[in-house]
Amino acid sequence: MSASPFRELCFGASHLLDRAESFLRHFMSKIAILIVSGGKGERLGGGKPKQYRLLAGEPILRRTVRAFAGWPIQVVIGAGHEADYAAATAGLALPPPALGGATRQESVKNGLEALAADSPDFVLIHDAARPLLTPALSARVIAALEAGADAAIPLLPVADTLRRENADGTWTAVLRDHTYRAQTPQGFRFTAILKAHRDFAAHDVTDDMALAERAGLKIVRVPGEETNMKITAQDDMHHAERLLAGATEYRTGTGLDAHRFKDGDHVWLCGVKIPHDHGLEGHSDADAGLHALTDAILGAIGAGDIGQHFPPTDERWRGASSDKFLAHAASLVADAGGAIVHCDVTLICERPKIGPHREAMRARIAEILGLDIGRVSVKATTTEGMGFTGRREGLAAQAAATVRMPA
Repeated sequence: MSASPFRELCFGASHLLDRAESFLRHFMSKIAILIVSGGKGERLGGGKPKQYRLLAGEPILRRTVRAFAGWPIQVVIGAGHEADYAAATAGLALPPPALGGATRQESVKNGLEALAADSPDFVLIHDAARPLLTPALSARVIAALEAGADAAIPLLPVADTLRRENADGTWTAVLRDHTYRAQTPQGFRFTAILKAHRDFAAHDVTDDMALAERAGLKIVRVPGEETNMKITAQDDMHHAERLLAGATEYRTGTGLDAHRFKDGDHVWLCGVKIPHDHGLEGHSDADAGLHALTDAILGAIGAGDIGQHFPPTDERWRGASSDKFLAHAASLVADAGGAIVHCDVTLICERPKIGPHREAMRARIAEILGLDIGRVSVKATTTEGMGFTGRREGLAAQAAATVRMPA
């Protein structure tokens, strides 16, 4: 039984109880999560679709996926987004994404068809651009479904005064009574919503609640959350970052590693193979840069050191590529609800020269960790001929990592 659904709980005792109940229900009913991530997100600007943009150092989509830790998750992506999706979800245990269509409705249908083989009892359909939902909201939706509803929709009453502009330039007041803002995740009995999508595929609707209405499903309202905002414009990004800043803390870890030279014709440093007149001695590939960075990340979350996770006495790791070690450390951060914000590696050696390979090293580390390259630094220095590195007997690396964790 996985404990990961409990790790993101920082919302007080009542939310803890809600989440515990939801966790138990997971074993009573077969629940699937469908995350719709096929849009272009052009209103946010910046070229890249908004769901792959960084929110406080982590891709929006990754945050959304982690909010449903513990349930089977199917993501629907847009055509041509495969590389962005792979980078945003690196290290997460997900099935291959389903391919979206020309409209959100078509994308949801494709995702539901991808889930059909598993025959879930219920499905929660959620927008990728809503990364701040709490476990308590998902629990309320599931509870309503298990109580007998065909559909359970998070709704918030409209508090602002509403005005509608008429064609002649005049304005008409819109009554707020019984007027609500719909959010996701919207929960449904799986067979009912799949049938609705198949039966009404020709009808263009804005959300799945509208399809449920057309199909005559029994819909129950559950309380939504003001913080469960949909990120659409740049102001939304700023607001979401402020909300996150109030519930997080930052930690720093450091790492140090050294390896002696041996006979060989190349070394591995920061995930890059560099021709050299010597190799590096070690149980794995002896990549001092990645070893130091792995230790820095583990240190930031209090998870021991690389030797505890990958003992040098274990033959499984003989000659192993050190990107496995770094990816493992990153997965521990993600499982704990955190995110790596920045990392800095300093390589200490007389030879080989690091400068020609620096950008390739930064790119490789960014790829392994799923970070923007601007959050990765690689530097080099010498010891001016002093010590074992000065005598060219070996090289060393030190690293620092900054990690954001739930407070």
